[in-house]
Amino acid sequence: MANKKFIIGLTGGIGSGKSEVCRRFIAKGIAVIDADIVAREVVEPGMPALEKICIHFGDSILFTSVDNQPPALNRSKLREIIFSNPDEKTWLEQLLHPLINQSIRTQLNNAKSPYCILASPLLLETQQYMLVDRILVVDTAEQLQLERASQRDANNEAQIRAIMQTQLSRQDRCARANDIIQNHGNLNELDEQIEKLHQLYLGLASNS
Repeated sequence: MANKKFIIGLTGGIGSGKSEVCRRFIAKGIAVIDADIVAREVVEPGMPALEKICIHFGDSILFTSVDNQPPALNRSKLREIIFSNPDEKTWLEQLLHPLINQSIRTQLNNAKSPYCILASPLLLETQQYMLVDRILVVDTAEQLQLERASQRDANNEAQIRAIMQTQLSRQDRCARANDIIQNHGNLNELDEQIEKLHQLYLGLASNS
């Protein structure tokens, strides 16, 4: 690794509870770099990537401008396009992944906590896993994934299943994990697992 910090890669399928786990690590003073947030930042109004997306897909991919603010990317519309067209998905990934990875590297290098976390739903599906020292998977049952994702997002079950199809299976994901959080129970059970891992990671970081 080019980076001397001790980095945990956190991943899990849609609706597995990654964000809840991240919030709890942040509450312990741990820096979390969220690849989803970085992915939004690189396509904000005024960024070169958004201009290239508009040229490729047309201006209909943007929301209507409000109060003279520059129009933002309609992510839901873009998601519909790329999940029904593998070639368009590949084009978008080739544009965005290098930009996302460069921003992630910079933020990891700037992290100040004893160890830091790279949270990414596609950690194992992309080369992002090469940035980390250890892989933590948040695992939950498929039915719970569907319920949580549909409550949180405006996506219907078919859209959620389409997203799940682009991600590794639960079995493959867990097989590549160093650590697994079983997020099937209540928040107290979640906190107990996170505290044990936090102490483990503090020890590993101090010895790395």
